[in-house]
Amino acid sequence: MTISLNKSQIQDLLPHREPMLLIDELLNIKKLFSATAIVNVKKDSFFVQGHFPGEPVMPGVLIVEAFGQSAAALTAHGLDKATYENKLVFLMSIEKARFRNPVIPDCKLELNIEAIRSHGRVWKYKGEAFVGEKKMADAQWSATIVDRK
Repeated sequence: MTISLNKSQIQDLLPHREPMLLIDELLNIKKLFSATAIVNVKKDSFFVQGHFPGEPVMPGVLIVEAFGQSAAALTAHGLDKATYENKLVFLMSIEKARFRNPVIPDCKLELNIEAIRSHGRVWKYKGEAFVGEKKMADAQWSATIVDRK
């Protein structure tokens, strides 16, 4: 059975809202292990006008943010709701981030993410971003689950 989440279901798990909620779907979810996130990079995305006028490119930091949101949604979906209630996931570190090709609007960016390990509230992940078969970026990162104030 393939588990997937739409944007509305992702909003139930994450505190992010437009325009900063970057992921549109979370597909092929393997509980607390891996998933594929979809980011529909549009011609009217909020960054297009200023990055860069006339030749828009999705900023690398937003690709990393999308990796982080995907991992947070994967983790939140896999944890018991009572365990995750009133929690936030914060990035702790970004390692080995490589931006291999520019992500141009009007594409579907697929983020294949995997949880490498967890220790208490600290999780480590890795991910690769693709447009079609072309690798656009990859990274490893750590995040922690914290109590909301």
